[in-house]
Parts: sequence; structure tokens; C-alpha cells
Amino acid sequence: MKTKITELFGIEYPIVQGGMIWAAGHELAAAVSEAGGLGLLGSGSMYPEELREEIEKTRHLTSKSFGVNVPLLHPGVEEIIAVVREENVRIIFTSAGNPWRFTEILRQDGIKVAHVVPSVKFALKAQAAGVDAIVAEGTEAGGHNGFEEITTFCLIPQVVDAVSVPVIAAGGVADGRGLMAALALGAEGVQVGTRFALTKESAAHPNYKKVGLGAGEADTLLFGRKVGPIRAFKNEYARGIYEAEFAGAPPEKIRELIGEKRAKLGIREGDVKEGDLEMGQIAALIEDLPSAGEVVQEMMADAAQILGRVNELSGV
Repeated sequence: MKTKITELFGIEYPIVQGGMIWAAGHELAAAVSEAGGLGLLGSGSMYPEELREEIEKTRHLTSKSFGVNVPLLHPGVEEIIAVVREENVRIIFTSAGNPWRFTEILRQDGIKVAHVVPSVKFALKAQAAGVDAIVAEGTEAGGHNGFEEITTFCLIPQVVDAVSVPVIAAGGVADGRGLMAALALGAEGVQVGTRFALTKESAAHPNYKKVGLGAGEADTLLFGRKVGPIRAFKNEYARGIYEAEFAGAPPEKIRELIGEKRAKLGIREGDVKEGDLEMGQIAALIEDLPSAGEVVQEMMADAAQILGRVNELSGV
């Protein structure tokens, strides 16, 4: 399958693996890239030298294209960007900040830049900053979300209509149905997070994976709306913050409750009660723990079947 995204990144399929903190290490990124998608290292949970090691390990496992996801609010973002440039990584996905800071210098190095946005407003700003592609992420997605809380199905066509650069749909995609729906809405590809977090190669703790596989349709919660929304599994930690918000707690109290190391506690260390178990609503559809390569192949096989069905319905 060829789209503007496959051509831009030199990949076989328009499937990008989300650069999830504590889950997206070298094994996952390499496996997705080897299968024909685009694997991303999640630098948000890495120190600069750790990222350098992860890049080297990824290259030992695959010769195909891969990239690095960089949250621009990372306290060591300048050092992280420096490592990406020094290691000659050719693709970078930025998020959680202003893309103006680094896009021009990265593109001067020949690096392809995509930026994650939650709305048309920020998509236009990212395009003006000179990015090569935009990831439009709906509120169904796990992890940090936009204040706008726009769903993927509504967000994608609006962003596609507003910008001229290729759009990647994110939030609520786990199989070929999600891929084909995104393409029908005008996207050139999809970014997939939770489905890849729940694979064999994911660096997430087995406890996190067990919780994700057992999640139902109402088992995630969007909390932290006053300071920056986060979608995660509805455990004691998430409920406590949500209830404090509902009771009228001020932003500084919410920030205190969210804390700084809860994602590591939950995703990496496996504390399913007091840790931040970031995952999307799509977890309710996920019931198995395959390899990342199997996820890519199943998505493309499903997409082919759906396309055949649509052609039959249309009489093509």
C-alpha cells in the first residue's frame, strides 16, 4: 500500500508505532520497522545517553527506517535533539510543545519532521513551522491529550481540509478497520499506540499488559483536565485525581497528585494500583499479546478484506 506517508518515510505500510514512554524501546521499534511500518523510540522516558544506546541497538536489529519521538517539554530536550542529529536519525516525531523550536534546524539536516496535534488550530501552527507531516490525535488516545477533547473521527477530516501536508490519524486505531476508516477520512496513514504497547516486544511491564488485555469499554479515564488531560486505565490513582478535580481542587493540587514518576511506576514497574497506566479506549478491543510484526501483518490483511468488501458494495 502506497500513500504520501509511505513515500515520505520510505516504509512499506502506512502504519506508525507511537513513541510511548516506557514501552517504546529498541525491540518494539525495530520489530515494527522490520514488518514494514515505522517504529519510533520513545525518548520521553530516556536520558540522552540512554537514547543513544537505544538508537544503536535498534540499528543492530533492523536496517529499515525508524525514528524518535521527542516531547518538546522534555527537560533535556536540547540534549535529546542533539543525540538525534549526531546519530543521523532521519525521522523525528515531536509532541507536547512548540515545533518552531527545532523544525528548521532538523529539516536543514535532512531530517523528516512530524508533529502531534489535538486540533486544527495547532495543525495550522505546525504546518507554518515547516513540518513534513502532522499527526492528528483524537481524545480516544492513551497518554497526554489536548484540552480540546476532539474525537478522532471528527478531528481527522477537519485537519485534512485545513492543511496541505500529509496527515496521520491517531487515537482509537488498533486494526485494519481503523486504518481503512482513517484513510477514508483523508489521512495518509495511522499512528498506533496501545495496540503496540500490548505486544511481546513492548517494554511495558507484564502487569501493565495484563491490565490492558482485560480492559473494557469504560475502563479508561481522562483526568488532569485543568492542567493537561491524560487518558489512562481507571485505577485507584486515576480515580483519585478525577474525584479531586470534580470536588474543585485547584490546578496546583492536581499537579501534585499527578506527580512526576507515576508513569514509570505503572508502565515500567507494574504498580497497577498507584501507577499511571496510560492507554487508549481502544484497549477494549485488544484481547491477545502477539508480536509487533503480527500486528502489522494482521492490520494489512484486515485492510485488504475491507477494501474488497467496499468494492463489492460499490460494484467496482
